[in-house]
Amino acid sequence: MKVKVADQSVKLSNELRTKCLVYTRVMGYHRPVESFNIGKKGEHKQRKHFVENCEC
Repeated sequence: MKVKVADQSVKLSNELRTKCLVYTRVMGYHRPVESFNIGKKGEHKQRKHFVENCEC
């Protein structure tokens, strides 16, 4: 197992990986991305995701 804190990349062996459900807000409610059709999944991949820079 290899962990880098600076760029937050994590390398795990396949035995340690588990499936992760990703939810997104659509029309006022949350939906799992895996239930989207092919076109909507493509739109979701093209989105720019918000990254918060916390200087606590």
